[in-house]
Amino acid sequence: MTESSHLSAGALSSIGTPTLWAVTIAGVLALLVLDFLLTRKPHEVSIKEALGWSAFYIALPLAFGAWISFRFGGRQGVEYLTGYLVEKSLSVDNLFVFMLLLAAFAVPSVLAQRVLLYGIAGALVLRAVFIALGAAALQTLDFAFLLFAVILIATAVKLLRDALAGHEQEVDINRMRSVKLLRRVMPVVNEYHGTRVTVRQHGRRALTPFALVVVAVLATDVVFAVDSVPAVYGITEDPYLVFATNAFALLGLRALYFVLHAALSRLVHLSYGLAVILAFIGVKLGLHWAHGSWPGVPQIPTLASLGVIVGVLVIVTLTSLRATRHREPGEAKVIAERH
Repeated sequence: MTESSHLSAGALSSIGTPTLWAVTIAGVLALLVLDFLLTRKPHEVSIKEALGWSAFYIALPLAFGAWISFRFGGRQGVEYLTGYLVEKSLSVDNLFVFMLLLAAFAVPSVLAQRVLLYGIAGALVLRAVFIALGAAALQTLDFAFLLFAVILIATAVKLLRDALAGHEQEVDINRMRSVKLLRRVMPVVNEYHGTRVTVRQHGRRALTPFALVVVAVLATDVVFAVDSVPAVYGITEDPYLVFATNAFALLGLRALYFVLHAALSRLVHLSYGLAVILAFIGVKLGLHWAHGSWPGVPQIPTLASLGVIVGVLVIVTLTSLRATRHREPGEAKVIAERH
């Protein structure tokens, strides 16, 4: 985010030329299609396979960030890297909920990556919609930054409250609104039939549990998009960089899930860290909005934001590992502090 001046409504700028947008969207779609092709035959994901794809999806956004810095300057590069770290942190939080949903629906391990891929594709579409809405708000509403700040601080308060409550929560699929709605529309069979979403039973078309879990994952994507997009707009006002950070953070989730599956339950302090990060970005947005009306109000530089975010993530990771150092892998439980 620019520190020198407040962008008035209608003055939103972007490094994203039509050509750059087209190439980036085409690249994201190509990677998504590749993932669907790789998962067309359900199979259990080995740790070697997951590590290989995770390394690729970490190296790719980092290389892209280096190109951004070289092509457009260091400020844009820092904004991209900071936004990417924020989105990647929030995406790890997504994995907690995905893990709970896969367990609640008793998804066979061979189908897990296809469910995750549908969730990632849905998240990309929803993020694109929210990014466009956010850009429109910044162009037309003088108080858009303040609105985003309120959303982030409210989300941070909820995260902190849920984390302090410390309740271990299981997903009750029978109480999920999306599942209840689908069951009213069509009957549901009890058995999985591969990746098929419907089967014919007793002469009628019925949904499979695979269809239910995919819809449940897509429904959670909406919740995550509400705070994810304002969070990265708190780092950069460039819609192109917002889209790029979201896309790169989401594309690697499928492989990252299998790499972190055992470790996720040990990140018991992640929600505390995310609450601090979201509240910090909310304050940063609020100061930026106030600076437009009262130039004497200070702003938080993006480089300082990067330092705070990295510091918080390092601290909560270390404290989480220390707090769970005596746990056996099989004893760790997933805590859904957020939902």
